[in-house]
Amino acid sequence: MSLVNLLIIFFLISSISPLIQRFLTEQRRLMTIQAFERSRGSRVILLIHRQESISFLGVPVSRFISIEDSEQVLRAIRLTPPNVPIDLILHTPGGLVLATEQIARALVRHPAKVTVFVPHYAMSGGTMLAMAADEIVMDENAVLGPVDPQLGSTPAASVLKVLEDKPISDIDDQTIVTADIARKAIRQVQKFVRTLLEDCVPKRKIEPERIDRIIEALTTGQVTHDYPISVEEAQELGLHVVVGLPKIIYSLMDLYPQPSMGRPTVQYIPLPYENRPMLPESIKE
Repeated sequence: MSLVNLLIIFFLISSISPLIQRFLTEQRRLMTIQAFERSRGSRVILLIHRQESISFLGVPVSRFISIEDSEQVLRAIRLTPPNVPIDLILHTPGGLVLATEQIARALVRHPAKVTVFVPHYAMSGGTMLAMAADEIVMDENAVLGPVDPQLGSTPAASVLKVLEDKPISDIDDQTIVTADIARKAIRQVQKFVRTLLEDCVPKRKIEPERIDRIIEALTTGQVTHDYPISVEEAQELGLHVVVGLPKIIYSLMDLYPQPSMGRPTVQYIPLPYENRPMLPESIKE
């Protein structure tokens, strides 16, 4: 066999191999989702944004909750019979308010139980989706985040702080207009979050006396927008959070790896050690 033929075969294998690998991974995902659905008797929906921050030609590319996501999730909810529970697996930094509210409203309107699973984090809009569920199941180290509205890269609450700290005569017209928008944005988010927390189908999930405290803590900019709300803090606020994810969810997350952009920054042997590794004789001495 000539060198040219070997090169052709090599390039054919190189081009086909990723396609085969992608197909096998997709089949493993479907099998794992089906196994989870059978064990829970539910419809499983995944909303996973793995490529939160990558760089393409020096331009940041972000993955977040988008209109396309809402279209797909709403379709999945429509295809779910009213008596079938929904299990939503969330891994997201948040996203568009419009898309998030559409998904959250659909989850609240679903008659059967809705459970949100958070293996790592569900920030901003992800937290809003979690509050639409009847139960939030989290890894003990997973986090949620505030849902205070942002005007571009500026927190709405911080814009209003300008009006409090400076005389109105010293503030330019554009800032005053922005502050008016900020006030409306906060009011709109608070109204929507209240709607989620007051949901009582199939049963009430939040005690009425805790709702105002949750809204105040999550929507008024008391902390930065990327502040991680731990399981303990979420429970203290009054959110219906349970610790302990089914192991199959971790297996499912492994099938949605972060795209490799070079050498791994974290590496380990992915097997549990039965015993502590033995130290070399020279170190023992």
